Amino acid sequence: MSYVFIGLAAGVLSGLFGIGGGVLIVPALIYFTRMRADTATGTSLGALLLPVGVLGALSWWQRGHVDVRASLWIALGLAVGAWFGAQIGVRLPVQALQRGFAVFLVAVAVQ
Repeated sequence: MSYVFIGLAAGVLSGLFGIGGGVLIVPALIYFTRMRADTATGTSLGALLLPVGVLGALSWWQRGHVDVRASLWIALGLAVGAWFGAQIGVRLPVQALQRGFAVFLVAVAVQ
């Protein structure tokens, strides 16, 4: 049941602010469900595949707030970047992945 609450919170924040759900999902999976960082990362990506992209964007598109051309170019970059990022991530020790994610979150917080 905690997975549903994690997804609900990430979905609301994603729909409101367009933030990557992984900023909430990965730490929540690690903290609340005691999932390993590498498994949390993969699980987050798996969960985000369909509902965020399609349903979230549809609501904004219906109101004329989606630049489809820009979205498609960004999607291309995301697809290639996610593949390369995953290739690097699966080779890293779990501790290095955790530290890298922590550095990322601090950098986001500073901004």
